[in-house]
Amino acid sequence: MEAYLITIGDEILIGQTINTNAGYIGEKLSGLQIKVAKDVVIPDNEEIIIREFDYGLKNYDIVLVTGGLGPTHDDMTRKCIVKYFETELVFNEGVFEEIKTFFAKRNRVITEVNKDQAFVPKIATVINNRRGTAPGTWIEKDGKIFISMPGVPHEMKGMMEDFVIPKLSEITRGKVKTILMDTLLTTGIPESVLYEKLGSLEELLDGGKIAFLPSQYGVKVRVTVEAEEEKEAKNKLSQIEQRIRSKVGRFIYGKGEEKLEGVIGRLLADRALTLATAESCTGGLISSRITDVSGSSKYFERGIVSYSNGAKVELLHVDEDTIAEHGAVSEEVCRQMAEGVRAVSGTDLGLAVTGIMGPTGESEHKPIGLVYIGVCDENNCTIREFHFGDDRILNKQRTSQAALDMLRRHVLGIPYDD
Repeated sequence: MEAYLITIGDEILIGQTINTNAGYIGEKLSGLQIKVAKDVVIPDNEEIIIREFDYGLKNYDIVLVTGGLGPTHDDMTRKCIVKYFETELVFNEGVFEEIKTFFAKRNRVITEVNKDQAFVPKIATVINNRRGTAPGTWIEKDGKIFISMPGVPHEMKGMMEDFVIPKLSEITRGKVKTILMDTLLTTGIPESVLYEKLGSLEELLDGGKIAFLPSQYGVKVRVTVEAEEEKEAKNKLSQIEQRIRSKVGRFIYGKGEEKLEGVIGRLLADRALTLATAESCTGGLISSRITDVSGSSKYFERGIVSYSNGAKVELLHVDEDTIAEHGAVSEEVCRQMAEGVRAVSGTDLGLAVTGIMGPTGESEHKPIGLVYIGVCDENNCTIREFHFGDDRILNKQRTSQAALDMLRRHVLGIPYDD
């Protein structure tokens, strides 16, 4: 089966909003063995919207639309659906009850505009929206499937997970070969080095496919296999994963949609370890990521943002002479920060970062992107030097990822001899 994706919104065309929906939908459809043949972004224009509906339904099995379902005048997708399919809007009591519940939870009053969203195309099956007020629609006609969902990413994802993916899975089951994908998450190793370490891809994959997806957080390694039966595909995928782990296992921290902070949380919780952080250059980003994980209070005691030299001395007991001699961005200061935050918080582990994020602050011997990261426990303190790039925000993100990975390696006892 082939799908045609239509994203509606002037805000995307002018660059005001990044279109992340197409990437997410493409990934999910691929997992169902549905090929995304084409995707387009179009403006909030009735003539163009209807034209794309027609093109998609004439040429592809599935047309999937996001955007234009809101309550304002420029949200015209519902109107275009009614016109194209020659149907009418009918009031749906179930949708209205969901809208009322949505507003009641937020202590807000429903307006007439919001009530209007309970009117849906008569020929459509409603896709409930538990995260917003605009319902989605599912229409089957002449052997084709038409799906419309809001453009708000978390609302769209909720509909995909709750309704669209299960429904499409039922339709595709047994009609195509089993295609399975898995994504291994690596960090701390550049794409080119990872590629070299894996060696011969032909031997590694034995008929499977591999893709490398780099970002500031690491490289995702996506493996795809195809087989007649699901069991055979799972076995192939497992064998390839084991071969990859045998070569670069120490760089792999998770799979699929896992986050490094979530992996760290499980490691600390399972071992009943507590952590405190001392951040200079990242300004609290590491603490923020750690506390993104529900239940992090079990292992995370505190985070100190010691941005100034005075804060390092006052809050972490870093020696003033050490700062004067070596500078705030140095191995010596990083060590004292990690030891200091562990001491003042009484935790099992102390994690510290100090660096030059840019675009200013460099010196003759300390360039932009220079970062020191330290992890200390009762017996050992490991300090590592990193050199990132020139972009301030990317440097903060890379530093937070490297710090969490150092913590992972410390807890698991993974060496740095590579």
